[in-house]
Amino acid sequence: MVADDLAARARTGDGEAFRALTEPYQRELLVHCYRMLGSFQDAEDTLQETLLAAWRGFASFEGRASLRTWLYRIATNRCLNARRATGRRPASGWDVPGVEPREPSRLGEVVWLQPFPDALLEGVADAQPGPEARYAQTEAISLAFVTALQLLPPRQVAVLVLRDVLGFRADEVAGMLDSTVDSVKSALKRARAGVEQRRPVNAGPPSASTGTVVARFVAAWESADVGALVTLLTDDVFVSMPPMPFEYVGRDLVAGFCADIFGAGRRFDLVPTRANGQPAFGAYLRAPGGVRHGTGVYVLTLAGDRISAMTRFDNSVLPSFGLPRSLP
Repeated sequence: MVADDLAARARTGDGEAFRALTEPYQRELLVHCYRMLGSFQDAEDTLQETLLAAWRGFASFEGRASLRTWLYRIATNRCLNARRATGRRPASGWDVPGVEPREPSRLGEVVWLQPFPDALLEGVADAQPGPEARYAQTEAISLAFVTALQLLPPRQVAVLVLRDVLGFRADEVAGMLDSTVDSVKSALKRARAGVEQRRPVNAGPPSASTGTVVARFVAAWESADVGALVTLLTDDVFVSMPPMPFEYVGRDLVAGFCADIFGAGRRFDLVPTRANGQPAFGAYLRAPGGVRHGTGVYVLTLAGDRISAMTRFDNSVLPSFGLPRSLP
């Protein structure tokens, strides 16, 4: 009855009633937009577009589907428009002064990737997805999974997320995308194959010693101890640095890369945080006079008691984690 009253008021232009109706879904919609777009900034912008479109079109909402489903329909189609746009975040050049980059193993395609702060995952309503969901929520927010989604065609991404992550029924997804059930099933089959093909071989749950591994990483990184760092890495460890496209694969190459960084005299302090359900750190470069300048955010991917990947993001993402640009 309360919801019906709020809906009736919202249809007459009551902004407070509209906010009361939609606020419970905003955080999960933000996560949805992030999964589809891979960029936290783009997800925030698309969420605002979604809410504006919902507000403008609320008078036409007849309640045939739930409000949540209706909002997901709008958000998904706004994300599809954004995925098709040409204005994605471009790749940037090497930005580490005094360090000549090694020849990378390859150049990454998803240079617009950004981390998602764990603080915004708390209380997300889609923590209990529909019965047809196939992915655990922890995997479905991981950097590896979100990156794999970015390499799929936009429509396949939408179908996979709506069906296998959120657990919407095939007929519901068909309605959201103005499509048919057969078309949804076909797109889902291709999307599953695409994600499976790009799934990391070393993917797996972290062990009970996660805290110890993370503490050892901090000690090794802050003391520039390459030897100690190497003992924490898997043989096929992977390092990426969006929006720089450089990617390094393999313990020896990654060890050499880190040695180059430390060999240039760069020393860091790390401030712990969490991103995408994974351990993360704000990285601050020590400078003369004691001031430490934020250089970015590191996100670690753990496989058992080893680090299987490290993703370094530039300092533009620090504010999203409530981290300052510099430390005294």
